[in-house]
Amino acid sequence: MRNFAIDGKSISVFSAVQTEAPIIYLNTFANEGQRVFEVAQVVGCPPFSLVAISSLDWNRDMAPWDSPAVFKNGEPFTGGADDYLRLLVEEIMLEVEKGLAGPPAWRGIAGYSLAGLFALYAVYQTDGFSRVGCMSGSLWFPGFKEYVFSHEPKRRPECIYFSLGDKEAKTRNPVLKTVQENTEGIRAFYQSKGIDTEFQLNFGNHFVRGIERTIAVIQWLLSR
Repeated sequence: MRNFAIDGKSISVFSAVQTEAPIIYLNTFANEGQRVFEVAQVVGCPPFSLVAISSLDWNRDMAPWDSPAVFKNGEPFTGGADDYLRLLVEEIMLEVEKGLAGPPAWRGIAGYSLAGLFALYAVYQTDGFSRVGCMSGSLWFPGFKEYVFSHEPKRRPECIYFSLGDKEAKTRNPVLKTVQENTEGIRAFYQSKGIDTEFQLNFGNHFVRGIERTIAVIQWLLSR
């Protein structure tokens, strides 16, 4: 494992020893990278490198544009995803990949919650990622479904995995309750374009079995 920091972001790199192994970039709320990589080895995932990035300004770095708070006493979203994505592509990825055994076979991007939203948004801003994992993605984000329906990715994704807890839409919050409808609608939209997609409805609410849900996404992306 290699750890370093760029512009206040903490980056942990878990490198495959094999040359040309794929690489998955995982934006994390806390520092879950070590646990995710360990479990991936236990369950027999094919060789891959994992880059876990934490110390993020969650409501800024993961938000595609400004939006009001969705929770009472919550913080508003101050859309800084473009700025963070520029840092990721132009600095973090360069530093990570110069330390690999060889160029990756492909790059994936994945994330949970707002980081799942960001992972999907990223393919509309850069052609650097070909596979996407959106775990319990915040696809309730105001205006995002309409953005997907009206914009073209910089690179057509090879495959996209969506997951959601079956209780996540069961809320009185008028914004958050759209999450399952929006997720299924976005998935169907990509399917209609002939893109390989998966939608997994998991038991529980947003926070149940987060590591296991993340591993399921990684296994699926590696299996395509």
